[in-house]
Amino acid sequence: MLVVRAIHSSDLDALIDLARQVGSGMTTLKPDRKMLGDRVSVAVASFAETIPPEQRDYMFVMEDTTSGRLAGVCAIKGAVGLDEPFYNYRIGTLVHSSRELDVFTRMDTLYLSNDLTGATELCSLFLHPDYRSGNNGKWLSKSRFLFIAQFPHLFTAKLIAEMRGYQLDDGSSPFYEGLGRHFFKMDFNHVDHLTAMGKKSFIAELMPRQPLYVAYLPESAQEVIGKVHLSTAPARRLLEQEGMHFEGYVDIFDAGPVLQARVSELRAMRDSTVATVDAGATPTDTDPLLVSNTKLNDFRMIVAHANPVSGKLALTPDEQALLHCQGGDTVRTLSLNVRKNVHV
Repeated sequence: MLVVRAIHSSDLDALIDLARQVGSGMTTLKPDRKMLGDRVSVAVASFAETIPPEQRDYMFVMEDTTSGRLAGVCAIKGAVGLDEPFYNYRIGTLVHSSRELDVFTRMDTLYLSNDLTGATELCSLFLHPDYRSGNNGKWLSKSRFLFIAQFPHLFTAKLIAEMRGYQLDDGSSPFYEGLGRHFFKMDFNHVDHLTAMGKKSFIAELMPRQPLYVAYLPESAQEVIGKVHLSTAPARRLLEQEGMHFEGYVDIFDAGPVLQARVSELRAMRDSTVATVDAGATPTDTDPLLVSNTKLNDFRMIVAHANPVSGKLALTPDEQALLHCQGGDTVRTLSLNVRKNVHV
């Protein structure tokens, strides 16, 4: 059986093994023991509320309770860019015109920006290939929205998610080869590793501050601006279903899109409901429902086939055990699939 839960210190070795499956392009999940060890420590402190909300990094793992394996991981950073710079390119427009020559041209441009500093970030979503079936990926991604709906006071008004940019089969980034390499003089994977380790000062030191004309880039680089990695396309669709959208910001290395939303406008904020666990009732076979407990320091979530009735939700003994709850406890629910919400 699978459960999404708050990460524990004892998960570090399994998390490193999981990170080895990721590959390049995901700077927040590198198989580096020091980096991940520090991250897990911050995550444990986040759930324990021993550090300020803006410094928190809530990491969740999907655990196969039958084997003890970690099937996946995802995270929410309380706020980005407050301790180290957070850079993106903002896609803009410059107009050049001449009445005398009757010429009017619009040029797309890239502006180096810190506009998204302070936003809450969804990050580090990865599901092991062995578990990429059924609703597992959808469930893992959407678990974060139910957590935010339960504890909205812990997060900022704006939510963002940097999506992994397009890469060729050999792992190279057409955008980086067409732009970044000219300034950084190093391979994409090396730059990716440096940013993962928090060494970002070289970005401001080496990247030009003036707007860059997109038309000056090779066509191979222009074509992938705002385009996601093939394996990331399903994750993008899931986030868009929950209320996130692209507003013209892209990653400075691979040009992957940054999705944004106002927390108050998320589907989970609008449609999730609370219910009381009914330990004596028999669950009915309905559409899949996300169900979480309401404990910050021991957050757990499952997918159940149950229907809240008059504010009560029937859960089996096994489901209650997975959620660390019992009859009479409060849980939060949200339909797994969009437009199939159950209203109490």
